[in-house]
Amino acid sequence: NTITYSAAVSACEKGEQWEQALQLFREMSSSCVERNTITYNATVSACEKGEQWAHALQIFREMAHGHVERNTITYSAVVSACEKGEQWAHALQIFREMAHGHVERNTITYNAAVSACGKGE
Repeated sequence: NTITYSAAVSACEKGEQWEQALQLFREMSSSCVERNTITYNATVSACEKGEQWAHALQIFREMAHGHVERNTITYSAVVSACEKGEQWAHALQIFREMAHGHVERNTITYNAAVSACGKGE
């Protein structure tokens, strides 16, 4: 069920096993197990830790299409993933989206955005 899968994805994220987290995340969809904000956040965070900015961004976009709530944790993880991948334009775009979506920015988000700017061309 959702709780079990979310716990497994979260464990993969903490263990820096982004590929396994992504596999479980996709398995949830094919098994018709509902994915919630917690599941998405853990998967995005796993991709961020694995420096997989494109996967993180794709999952972030899926959340909007699936009408899954994106929160400060979600945005911070994807901004950080883009920063690590030296994708400063994407990082700033997501950072700006936070204001439009009335999502609170925190120290992690600001630090990732500033760091992304430092890596800009």
